[in-house]
Amino acid sequence: MTVTVGLLHPGSMGAAFGAQMRARGHTILWCPDGRSDATRLRAEDADLQPAALAELVARSEVLLALCPPAAAEEVAAAVAAVRAASADAIYVEANAVAPSRVQRVAELLAPMPVVDAAVVGSPPAGGKTPTLYLACAYAQTDRIVQLFAGTDIQTHVLGDGLGAASALKLAYTSYQKVSRVLAAVAYGAADAYGVGDELLAIAAKRTRSYLVETDYIPKTAARAWRWGPEIEDAAGLLADAGLPDSLMHAAAATLARWDGNKDQQLTLVEALEALRGESDDPT
Repeated sequence: MTVTVGLLHPGSMGAAFGAQMRARGHTILWCPDGRSDATRLRAEDADLQPAALAELVARSEVLLALCPPAAAEEVAAAVAAVRAASADAIYVEANAVAPSRVQRVAELLAPMPVVDAAVVGSPPAGGKTPTLYLACAYAQTDRIVQLFAGTDIQTHVLGDGLGAASALKLAYTSYQKVSRVLAAVAYGAADAYGVGDELLAIAAKRTRSYLVETDYIPKTAARAWRWGPEIEDAAGLLADAGLPDSLMHAAAATLARWDGNKDQQLTLVEALEALRGESDDPT
């Protein structure tokens, strides 16, 4: 069964999603109003059909929002303004936004059902297979799973709790993207002192992500009292090299949450409670 999908809007990720759905025979609409020439070219390359926003919303069975995160609520509001009261579409909020913003989108579009979604991975082209995480009532998520069946886009349903997909995406991206920023400033500092190659040689010895080592979080808490001053010295190194030092100061302030846990043997739960400020008892 073919589906008519309104794509809001075909950036690099959205256009690649549109091309995948077109290859399965679905009709993909997009709105060219106010879009750039680059967006138009992407839409043409993906064989998407242009339509005014009101027509796109009226014809679509699924509305897929893949736009810059800052514009997520603006896009939802624009859809709400032209949506017919009898519209029976599903709105898929697939932007990298906080769960609270997904809830606001749902309120803007009520009673239209909103699926909380998040993409992890690169655009589905050249053999790449991103995962689209979904959270909403089964009837809605099942329709989206079927929509992407047979494409290079994998789907994974997290349950019916609105916000779960967005929380997973931002939890992952907070590590992934900030790690990239940290890598830039760390290498910049080493390079300024002529030891960039040596830094890379040290880093190359490690092949496992720190993110999977949750058992080390309590150890971090216990050592925070001495890691904090070291991180502040690292901030001085970056400043001396003409690099931003705000991330280091923020890390030191975060470590300070564990000042009362010096050399303690904590469980993961206890370490996270202290990090959240939920426990005032250092013992």
